[in-house]
Amino acid sequence: MTAPIQGFSKLSKEEKINWIADNYTLNTEHTKEVLKVYWNSDTKLQKLHDEFIENTISNYYLPLGIAPNFLINNKLYAVPMAIEESSVVAAASKSAKFWLSRGGFKTTILGTEKVGQVHFIFKGDEKKLEAFFNTIKSKIYTDADELTTSMKKRGGGITNIELRNKTEDLENYYQLHCTFETLDAMGANFINSCLEQFAKTLKTEALVYADFSDDEKNIEVVMSILSNYVPNCVVRAEVSCTIEELSEGNIEEAQHLAEKLVQAVTIAKVETYRAVTHNKGIMNGIDAVILATGNDFRAIEAGIHAYASKNGKYSSLTDASIENGVFKFWIDVPLALGTVGGLTNLHPLVKVALDILQKPSATELMQIVAATGLAQNFAALRSLVTTGIQEGHMKMHLLNILNQLGATDEEKKTLTNHFKTNTVTHSAVVSAYNNLKND
Repeated sequence: MTAPIQGFSKLSKEEKINWIADNYTLNTEHTKEVLKVYWNSDTKLQKLHDEFIENTISNYYLPLGIAPNFLINNKLYAVPMAIEESSVVAAASKSAKFWLSRGGFKTTILGTEKVGQVHFIFKGDEKKLEAFFNTIKSKIYTDADELTTSMKKRGGGITNIELRNKTEDLENYYQLHCTFETLDAMGANFINSCLEQFAKTLKTEALVYADFSDDEKNIEVVMSILSNYVPNCVVRAEVSCTIEELSEGNIEEAQHLAEKLVQAVTIAKVETYRAVTHNKGIMNGIDAVILATGNDFRAIEAGIHAYASKNGKYSSLTDASIENGVFKFWIDVPLALGTVGGLTNLHPLVKVALDILQKPSATELMQIVAATGLAQNFAALRSLVTTGIQEGHMKMHLLNILNQLGATDEEKKTLTNHFKTNTVTHSAVVSAYNNLKND
């Protein structure tokens, strides 16, 4: 059994690699070789990557692809997407091209409010706590002036602070529920710094508040932290066209397609098992752009899935309707994004991705991300209600299977041609490959 290690973080990168390879892998030299192959030859650039996180031993690559032809509010975009899953970029591209000639994507910012909370325990009279809060509310703002001056100059800052009684959920539990405008910054550090100052003012002022008993003066702050649930930082993306435009076929076929698309969305509205996979497909598009632009996809995922449950049941993020011969498809999605700060100013590929997007503001990026998620969902639903999703997905996955089998470029060419007219399954590809090798 491998013994625990002390002081791993103090080892050099070379020593970390040697230790992990020697103690945890079977082919230690191969492990070391692979890890070092992924180092960047530019030592300055590699040092930058090493310092993004702790205990770095190598770089982990994801493909960076482009989905072109996204017409969003009459502006054309080529959207960078960082993702490993086959068919995602192809599906987004196909969907973007489809809507390009049908007016493109229309997007609207519904709100940009971020949220943070000071969670605390107060054992005392609720009425006295309310009076205390109203007395010190202006001081909470002024005590944070040093933190908020720069943000306020740019038009952002604290937008509201309110006291919330949560004692029905947890005994003696209250919170300061605070909202912020952080402009082009995602704002996590700004919000958390403000919240910690709010908590300090809360505790300090409670100790000298005359109407509190000795017990009431001892407010216990449990934690001060932003929330990744941002139901008022929301963007809407939508597409629409006449029924006839939905299909290259006749009007009856187009009407049937439109109805099936609406049915597919309705099923995802009422059936949680379907809704989870439905929304996962949306996140294929959203996460890929989030990653490419250096934003926090984990925070976005958590907030979006909470939003999908806002009515008490997990449900579809998208909606669809048919009215007066027009098919409409749309999404409302919460996105707390940034285009300044964090990795956006550090990671060279993130800078390139934002440059490709024509240096968007945070609200512009929200709209691009929402449109990409909607495009992804449309492509998936259209496949599901027509040919089925596996036909297109497996053809895109074909190259991965051939690479796993070690096929040469010539063998890949031959087998790709073979599967243009044959169904792609893993077993069928293996069989065709073996037959080709034995010829």
